[in-house]
Amino acid sequence: MTYVSFPVSRKKDFTAIGRLCIDLNANEINRPMEETMTFTKYVGGSPANITIGMSRLGMETAFIGKIAGDQMGRFIQSYLEKNGIDTSNVVTDDTGAVTGLAFTEIKSPTDCSILMYRDNVADLLLQAQEVQEQLIADSKVLLISGTALAQSPSREAVLQALTYAKKHGTVIVFDLDYRPYTWTSDEETAVYYNLAAEKCNIILGTREEFDMMETFDHNPDHSDQVTAQKWFDFSANIVVIKHGKEGSIAYTREGLSHRADSYPAKVVKTFGAGDSYAAGFLYGLMQGWTIERSMAYGSGAASIVISSHSCSDAMPTVEQVNDYIERCNRGEITVS
Repeated sequence: MTYVSFPVSRKKDFTAIGRLCIDLNANEINRPMEETMTFTKYVGGSPANITIGMSRLGMETAFIGKIAGDQMGRFIQSYLEKNGIDTSNVVTDDTGAVTGLAFTEIKSPTDCSILMYRDNVADLLLQAQEVQEQLIADSKVLLISGTALAQSPSREAVLQALTYAKKHGTVIVFDLDYRPYTWTSDEETAVYYNLAAEKCNIILGTREEFDMMETFDHNPDHSDQVTAQKWFDFSANIVVIKHGKEGSIAYTREGLSHRADSYPAKVVKTFGAGDSYAAGFLYGLMQGWTIERSMAYGSGAASIVISSHSCSDAMPTVEQVNDYIERCNRGEITVS
C-alpha cells in the first residue's frame, strides 16, 4: 500500500530548509565537558544532517538556508557542495551574524549532552523573500524542522516555504527537532509548531516533542493514537512517534500502526540517531517500500551513526546500510 504519493519527474528528490551550524564533538570521550580539551569540527543542524544523509543515499538534494559571511559559513557551504547538495538557495548573511555552535559532551555512550551557542546566528535570519519558489516546485519533498520556527524572520521563511510546497504539491515532512533554548515559552512553541504541522504530510518526533505540541490539547494519557489522529484530520498521512529505546511507532491515516526491528550498535554517543533514522526512513518511503521496511532501514542507518564519532560525516551510503543490516542478521554485530 502506498501511504504517500511523491510527485514524479522533478529535478530534486529532497530539499530541506532551516538550521546550518557547526558541531564540535569532544575528542576525549567518557569524560565531562570541563575536562575535555579538544574537539573535532563537523557540519551540523538536524535538517543539514538529514539532507547529507539523503545525498549519501543517492538522492538529488538541495538546501535552503542562511550562513554567516565568515570562515565557518564558507566551511558549511563547501561541505554541502562536496556532498553533492545544491546550495543555490543558501544565502550569505551580510549583517555580521555568526554561525551557531554545538559543543558535545560524551560522558558515556548513554550520557551525552550538547552545549549550544545560538545568539545572533545567521540561520535564523533567513527571510521569506529569500526562499526560492521554483526550487520547492522542482522538489519531490520539502523537509522543515522546528528550530527554524523559533524566531523571526526564519519563522516566516519556513511558513512561506510551506505555502510554496502546498501550492506545487510537494510532499512536506516535519522533523519536530524541538530545542527549548531557542524558544521563549511552551505556549509560543506549541502555537507555531501546530500552525506548521497542519500543512505537513509526514511528521516525525519523540513522545516528549508531541507532548509539548499538545500544551493546549487534552491528551492526559499521552496517547499516541490521540496524537496521530489529530494530524490525520489535517494533511498528515504518516505520523512517527519515537519512544527512545522502546523504538518507534508509525501511524497511518488508515488507522494502522507499524513497528519495525531495531539493530544493535556499539554505541559511542546518542546524538545523530534521529537525523540518520529520518534519512533512512524517508529514503525507503521514496523507493516505494513498506513502512516497516523503511523504518528498519532508518534504524540501520541510525545504528551506524551512533557507532561513530560524528553525525554528518558518518551518514551512511546504501551499500553501508545494507551491509550493516546483513551483518546484524548474521549475528556479527550483537552489542547494543
